[in-house]
Amino acid sequence: MVPSFFEKKEGKEMIKDMTKGEPGKVLLGFTLPMLGSVIFQQMYNIIDSVVAGKCIGPDALAAVGVSYPITMIFVAIAMGMNVGCSVLISQLFGAKKMKELKTTVFTALSSVFVLSLLLTIFGQIGCNAMIRLLQTPDDIFKSSSLFLRIYIFGLIFVFLYNICNGIFTALGDSATPFYFLVASSVGNIILDLVFVICFHFGVGGLAWATFTAQGMAAVLAFWVLMHRMKKIETEEYQKFSGDMLKKLAFLSVPSILQQSFVSVGNLFIQSIVNSYGSVVIAGYAGAIKLNTFAVTSFTTISNSLSNFVAQNVGAGKLERVKQGFRSCLKMSLCVIIPFSLLYVFGGSLMMRIFVNADSQEVIREGVLFLRIVAPFYLVVGAKLVCDGVLRGAAAMKLFMITTFGDLILRVLLAFVLQLFWGAMGIWLAWPVGWTGGMCMSIAFYARGSWKEKNGIIG
Repeated sequence: MVPSFFEKKEGKEMIKDMTKGEPGKVLLGFTLPMLGSVIFQQMYNIIDSVVAGKCIGPDALAAVGVSYPITMIFVAIAMGMNVGCSVLISQLFGAKKMKELKTTVFTALSSVFVLSLLLTIFGQIGCNAMIRLLQTPDDIFKSSSLFLRIYIFGLIFVFLYNICNGIFTALGDSATPFYFLVASSVGNIILDLVFVICFHFGVGGLAWATFTAQGMAAVLAFWVLMHRMKKIETEEYQKFSGDMLKKLAFLSVPSILQQSFVSVGNLFIQSIVNSYGSVVIAGYAGAIKLNTFAVTSFTTISNSLSNFVAQNVGAGKLERVKQGFRSCLKMSLCVIIPFSLLYVFGGSLMMRIFVNADSQEVIREGVLFLRIVAPFYLVVGAKLVCDGVLRGAAAMKLFMITTFGDLILRVLLAFVLQLFWGAMGIWLAWPVGWTGGMCMSIAFYARGSWKEKNGIIG
């Protein structure tokens, strides 16, 4: 018997069953708040770089840019936990196994606390070594180290916030993460301006603003989640389960490896970029933020499809998956076209957001990157939608193969092509990697072996 809580609203709290209703409408309603969250999150990331580049200077933009791929390793691990937890809870919800669902929630929270603590210790010890490995120029080393140390100090908030949001979306609630992200992003922007312009904290001010805003968002998200869990009436359940931890690991570890491998690959690319000096680093730092804005939007549509697929796989409704796949392709197209046109024809204008007009060399490098990669957003969008089905159906091996294939191609080609074309060779490696990954993803989806997975919940 499904608790009545799942059939109605209680105030603004709504957990949505995505195994019912017209798939296109269900996915659109679920995806729009998630896209809104991405917009606010990426706007913060961009404004963070704007404050660094215009209020502090190009060297500050370069310093934050150097730290960015390292911070993304930690975010990748948090997102891997988010994905694994989200898929498992979605499948449990689709199967209406509420007792196991609550056990999974508390097992995930316990695990994420321990993992974030270990990574904080590791990060503080290895901070300078990681920055040196990237061949960071001496003129921005100190600022990069300061930013990274403060960020690592707040990892517990990054992990807690991500796992709570993963649980919300697994239960069909994409609105609550949106509200938190809006508040967090707006607060972060305000704190950036206060700490940098009013208090003159420099690069450290940007890091402390992030720490404060993420901390508040994480605590509030945890409080709301506990409130939600109390309202789900079940028989006595375990607060921690080794069996559920194994199932979480089965889904989370491949996702963590996938996300981390991407970030480590980006570190290799960053190390090549850093060898070309502060001007290329600054140009790449601005352009990669714009590129991340676009690709994260496409990824969000893929993630929403994964939750939809997971719920329907848990409920045994595989026929709805293909309908959801087609709907997500259409949604992706509506997002991809504006980004591609904007970056190809308005790249110079977009780069001037980060630096003053007299920084022509920085702008030129960023524009070159955008004009090379933006026409291939259709390719990466198609890949990510196929990946959304594979991940939601728990076909993790296939999902990892597509991602690793993309990244290996991109990193290897970046090393090789830059020998012939310099920094432009690095940028050319991106579309080639995306194309290889797309071909594999489409082949795995079309073959249909993901249908045999039928979830892992038993």
